[in-house]
Amino acid sequence: MSATTPNIDFMGKRKIAAVISVVLVLASLLLLGVRGINRGLDFTGGTLVEVEFTTAIDPQSVRQILEGAGFNNGVVQYFGTERDLRIRMPPQPNTRQADMGGEILNTLRETYSDVVMRQNNYVGPTVGEELTNDAGLAILAALGVVMVYIFFRFTKQFSVGAVVALVHDVLIVIGIFALFQWTFDLPVFAAILAVIGYSLNDTIVVSDRIRENFRKIRKGTSIEIINRSLNQTLGRTLVTSMTTLMVLTALLIAGGEGIRGFATALSIGVVVGTYSSIYVAANVLIAMNISREDLVVSEKETVDPEMP
Repeated sequence: MSATTPNIDFMGKRKIAAVISVVLVLASLLLLGVRGINRGLDFTGGTLVEVEFTTAIDPQSVRQILEGAGFNNGVVQYFGTERDLRIRMPPQPNTRQADMGGEILNTLRETYSDVVMRQNNYVGPTVGEELTNDAGLAILAALGVVMVYIFFRFTKQFSVGAVVALVHDVLIVIGIFALFQWTFDLPVFAAILAVIGYSLNDTIVVSDRIRENFRKIRKGTSIEIINRSLNQTLGRTLVTSMTTLMVLTALLIAGGEGIRGFATALSIGVVVGTYSSIYVAANVLIAMNISREDLVVSEKETVDPEMP
């Protein structure tokens, strides 16, 4: 195994990696504060309409027609083909929200006689606000449970490292969505939770190998032991990431518009999570001065009871 194990000095680049991570996290926070995320109707409330035409249609023309009829701040985009449009319209002051889908269709039929309604969904503002609050609480609860779990399975250093890595991954994924103003809806939120699970699984595998090597290797600095552990788990990490990305790429290509946000968020999360399991969590361990003595308590489980 030693002949095939790479010997990459990951921790030799830890300071550069730390700077990159800090810059990305700060940039994500800045984007969230300045631009915010483009919340979908699941979180804001409003009407989602999908319409179909017999010929190709220009979304800009449809947007202008709707604005001329008093439907402001809506988003009109292709859905599937150039004959299919998805219209996301926030609540309008002079329109009964439950009737908005029908009014949008009637407005379009004044210009396009061939338009057909494919879907009409309405989400009330109260439901949207509740979903926003529940989503935030779900992420906080997930991070809290992770910290407690890692604390009892490993030590406080591993616990802090895992949570820092997860927060790092979530913020960067959300920051990219804020940068490009991609719609953040319930499927994307589900992908964020999946990113937490994926990154946690990767971090636990790496942490388990680090702990094992700290127990077995009597000589060597903490950096050397962590480096060896990262190299030993590198193959598994890359294979898992690549196979997951292959599936997500297939979803991006053939999954359609409805699942594109989920696949995009999870793809970004897999890449960022792979990076953080190598650099962020391990960087925190070194910053907190992890040593073999910190794992002595855990070793009591394997101590021979006949030894003094």
